[in-house]
Amino acid sequence: MIQQQIQQVGKLIVTESYYSQVFTYKNSQKLFLNLVSADKKALIVANTKATVEYDLRKLQTKIDEKSKTLIILSIPEPVINIYPEFEYYDVTQDYLNQFEGKDYNKIKTSITAQVRKTIEASDLKKDARERLFNELLNVYILTKSMGWTLQYNEMVIDNEDQLRSMK
Repeated sequence: MIQQQIQQVGKLIVTESYYSQVFTYKNSQKLFLNLVSADKKALIVANTKATVEYDLRKLQTKIDEKSKTLIILSIPEPVINIYPEFEYYDVTQDYLNQFEGKDYNKIKTSITAQVRKTIEASDLKKDARERLFNELLNVYILTKSMGWTLQYNEMVIDNEDQLRSMK
């Protein structure tokens, strides 16, 4: 029953956050022996939804029925998903240097990488881990109610505070 409870959760999205940033893109090409410059530029607003999830199907557990112990062997790493939406403003281009599909792909790739760096530097993953352990509190309560013991990293979890302080 305990194992079934864990597997039913599947993927657990524990944190969702939204980011908005403004970016500029500029590209110049020198033409005709560097006598003429052809420019293109754009102002881009990136509205990004980011989620942090844990695939609890990858949570490794072991059940020791003899000692009535549920052992959490490892907790999967969090997965950060980024869903950016781009709005282009003030797009200007010269006839000899126009926007093409590859420009938009380059902008999207660059902005997505910058947003990912911002997210990685934030407390989003830390907050997600804390919320994960709040969800594991349900497992702790279930094991206790059935007279079982919960163990993680060779440490027996005796109370909720111990579970919350696990890192």
